Amino acid sequence: MKYDLTVIGSGPGGYVAAIRAAQLGMKTAIIERYNTLGGTCLNVGCIPSKALLDSSEHYHNAREKFEMHGIELQNLKVNMPQMVKRKNEVVEQTVNGLNFLMKKNKIDVFNGHGTFVDPHKISIAKEDGSTEEIETDKVIIATGSKPIVPDSFNYDKERVITSTEALNIEEVPKSMVIVGGGVIGLELGSVFARLGAQVEVVEFLDRIIPGMDGDCSKELMRALKKLGMKFHLRHAVTNVKVNKKSVTVTVQKRDSEEEFKINADYCLVSIGRRPYTANLGLDKAGVEIDEKGRILVNDKLQTNVENIYAIGDVIRGAMLAHKAEEEGVFAAEVIAGQKPHIDYNLIPGVVYTWPEVAGVGKTEEQLKEEGIPYKSGKFPFKALGRARASTDTEGMIKVLAHKETDEILGVHMVGPRTADIIAEAVALMEFRASAEDAARMSHAHPTYTEAFKEAALAATDDRAIHM
Repeated sequence: MKYDLTVIGSGPGGYVAAIRAAQLGMKTAIIERYNTLGGTCLNVGCIPSKALLDSSEHYHNAREKFEMHGIELQNLKVNMPQMVKRKNEVVEQTVNGLNFLMKKNKIDVFNGHGTFVDPHKISIAKEDGSTEEIETDKVIIATGSKPIVPDSFNYDKERVITSTEALNIEEVPKSMVIVGGGVIGLELGSVFARLGAQVEVVEFLDRIIPGMDGDCSKELMRALKKLGMKFHLRHAVTNVKVNKKSVTVTVQKRDSEEEFKINADYCLVSIGRRPYTANLGLDKAGVEIDEKGRILVNDKLQTNVENIYAIGDVIRGAMLAHKAEEEGVFAAEVIAGQKPHIDYNLIPGVVYTWPEVAGVGKTEEQLKEEGIPYKSGKFPFKALGRARASTDTEGMIKVLAHKETDEILGVHMVGPRTADIIAEAVALMEFRASAEDAARMSHAHPTYTEAFKEAALAATDDRAIHM
């Protein structure tokens, strides 16, 4: 078989690249080593974790908030197997949707592990032991990433787990230690905390979600503490011992010999991910990687081998599904001879806890570090009528604008549905809008988005109306 383009990996970056290439008239193939399409995101990442987050949010609201709304329940309990079953159904529906899209766009799907024979030939090792070779003009590598788990953590997939195994726990644990205060650990930690587990987070740095704006870190930590989550900042896990039905986690204070132990039902390791490029035959194709195992690409997402491109988690930059999607479209359009563009500064980051966290553009810390003159406007959700009506009053929205030109440089939010509200900020920043522009846009009342308008007003000569 001969193809114009072959995509290795069917996660958000890979399948989007394949669809865009097919739309542009290329004869396209996609290779996926597992039996289902969608990669980490659809199968064991974004989609299933959001399903569990929503389920746990419903339970938490029923337990903590329904009575104030005049809704009384008796014998409320968690049916964890049903929660996991619904999560699996959501995944299945999403994956089936991808199968439909592949057929609709006439993309050939090969299940098996793809390995380069040379830059234009790929061998596919199938589950039954057979192999098949295809030839291709161009290739996009979109094989994603895997969790990082140090050997000293004794990862056994039963008591010491990653996000993959956490999605299938069929009983509510009494206790759980999360190693790492980043996005994935906090999202899953909040799931189990809402369901009644005692969750403790160990983070080496001095704050959680360290890549996001400092005010967002403070607001989220305040909210998660209200859930009962405990935090050990500036601490490191030095050892994890697996017992029969529990784990013992040894924790050491940073820059100190002081240490203590935590006993828990599970230890969830969430300290980052590494590019998945093992056994791809990159050496046979001549593709270069850096010291972290990332594939090196130029500004066209092209590797050092002219016909091979790479996108998503296997290259530099944030490991985000929507970043991979943008790069998938970008690479396909470059191959087709077009001149697409991606502004990496305007790719939003989101944490799907409750309250949600979202940010785009420069953080306040970055602006200070770069010496950029700025002004800041903040508005708390507790001052918003819509938030009070839904009892979602935690958090705030912050608008950072250039002190002289008023151009919006960054928007950061913690609160209800901020994962959706952030798109408004992205749209405005794509067109280099000012805080004044955002402040003068009419926002429906009552809505959560009014908090963004008020924050923009606050950044514009401190003109917030409702604060």
